[in-house]
Amino acid sequence: MTRIIFPLLFSVAFLLAGPAAAAAPALADDAPDTYTVVRGDTLWDISGRFLREPWRWPEVWRLNREQIRNPHLIYPGQVIVLDRNGPYLSIGRRVGDPLYEKRFPQVYDEKAEQAIPSIPHEIIEPFLTRPLVVDEASLSGAGTIVATETSRVFMGAGDTVFAKNVKPDTDVWQVVRPATPLVDPATGEVLGYEAAFLGTARVTAHGIPATLKLLTAVEEIGTGDRLVASERPEVFSYVPHAPDTEVSGALIGIYRGVVETGRHHVVTLNIGARNGLERGHVLALHRTRGSVTYSGEDGKETFQLPEQRYGLAFVFRVFDRVAYALVMDSDGPVKIGDSVRKP
Repeated sequence: MTRIIFPLLFSVAFLLAGPAAAAAPALADDAPDTYTVVRGDTLWDISGRFLREPWRWPEVWRLNREQIRNPHLIYPGQVIVLDRNGPYLSIGRRVGDPLYEKRFPQVYDEKAEQAIPSIPHEIIEPFLTRPLVVDEASLSGAGTIVATETSRVFMGAGDTVFAKNVKPDTDVWQVVRPATPLVDPATGEVLGYEAAFLGTARVTAHGIPATLKLLTAVEEIGTGDRLVASERPEVFSYVPHAPDTEVSGALIGIYRGVVETGRHHVVTLNIGARNGLERGHVLALHRTRGSVTYSGEDGKETFQLPEQRYGLAFVFRVFDRVAYALVMDSDGPVKIGDSVRKP
């Protein structure tokens, strides 16, 4: 597939011109002089070999210069070279390709799937278009499946269902089951309901009730399940950056309902757009150590133990009061109740 390497988006150049680029990123203690890219690498992983804070990779690629116009178009076999004076990273020649030259703009013939992504996109892709969080307002306007064909209890792809409150101007719907309330641990407030994605459906005949054909089904679908309008994929830059202001929140959920998780898993936060959070933000994970009671000469004393920073999370989807993040680095288990803050 033929592609042309375009200049970097203005938004990235603007980001690097800001205060975040003022303090140079620190090199890792064992940073190599060069590294050869292999299949499965991400820019975050590659930068982690050179930097103590790998999420700051945009600052060391000299994105506003002629060296690398688009670091997302790095391929296995290319050599990454470290200039310790910056520090800066640049692309050397490809392994086994002495004729390779860096000229921009330039046309390359490459398979699209070989490009090195900034983060493991395949993990978060299912979360980008599915209605992860629904509130009372959206539920009140959602459609509801009221009957299944031939009175079967559960249906799958290719089957027909009937639903009420299906708007006549929308043909494609996502089928969800709002199952889990998202509760703020500090206030007890219900921030929303995490929707279990069940599948997709298309209207074949509008009416009361409307007739729909199930296009896909990841779980069995039945009466009482809700319909929300299908969302368009949101395109955004995966360039990580710290929040401009102080942000503080907590983990209130781990996708699929487990009590602890680790690297490259999705977590739910009790902060969102109303708290200044946005897609691309990197947050530090802090382990809650609890409190301890000490009995001494002065009697019993209770001490709140300091939190321990142990990892990083990349925010990729933001709602008004909650957000979803991908755990990128973790020294130990990630647990519900742990806190997140500006790194």
